Amino acid sequence: MFQPIDTHKTADAAVEQIEELILKGVLQSGDRIPAERVLAEQLHVSRPVLRDALKTLEDRDLIEARQGGGTFVCDLIGPIFSEAIVQLISRHPSSVSDYFDFRRGIERQASAMAAMRAAPSDIRRLSDIVEQMDTAYEADDPLVESRLDVEFHHAVGEAAHNVVLLHTLHSCYRLFENGVFLNRGRLYHHTSARAEVLKQHKAVFEAIAAGDPKLAQRCAEEHIDYVRATLAATEQQDQREKLAGLRRTQASDRAVKK
Repeated sequence: MFQPIDTHKTADAAVEQIEELILKGVLQSGDRIPAERVLAEQLHVSRPVLRDALKTLEDRDLIEARQGGGTFVCDLIGPIFSEAIVQLISRHPSSVSDYFDFRRGIERQASAMAAMRAAPSDIRRLSDIVEQMDTAYEADDPLVESRLDVEFHHAVGEAAHNVVLLHTLHSCYRLFENGVFLNRGRLYHHTSARAEVLKQHKAVFEAIAAGDPKLAQRCAEEHIDYVRATLAATEQQDQREKLAGLRRTQASDRAVKK
């Protein structure tokens, strides 16, 4: 990951290299930076020069030294909304539709760009995730499937090779992971959703692997449309069940009174 630095260059070169790794998503929030001795050897710089570089990165709030030892990349995925707005959204379910409108647009763009720009390593990573999805499906493990769902979309975003899109997606998926807009567990417990979502993820992957941006875009749109419709149907069914339960309880109370 880390490349030797020209001996004539200063700590600025080390700073630039590490910043580039963070910017392009190679180093991500929470990743541990190698120990000072190891990193100095990898960069071919003296430890005093490396300390200066790390101090600069720390001053820029890109890395942090944690109590108990170790230096880590800071939490760089800032909230896409303030906490007040997140809570407001959670109290007003109508905003879910707006979220899916946004997801539909950004996912179609990411998938199309990934089809045009994905490197062989990106394709291998997506293939590996899809294989893990198959395994989780066969094992009837919705929890793992749900985790891999987010991992897959992260990988598509990284395969698009656009740093602004990448960090926007990371922020967006944090809301997705935290269940602010939807409960992924409910999706994966839907009768037919597990098989359909797996099929859709495979379709997105195959379009990207084939280098077909229009197909990748369409597959991404169909996937988001399906998730939106399925969760809406699940919500409606839950509401019907709740109402039916209230009616049943009320009918039982009437029968007792008679």
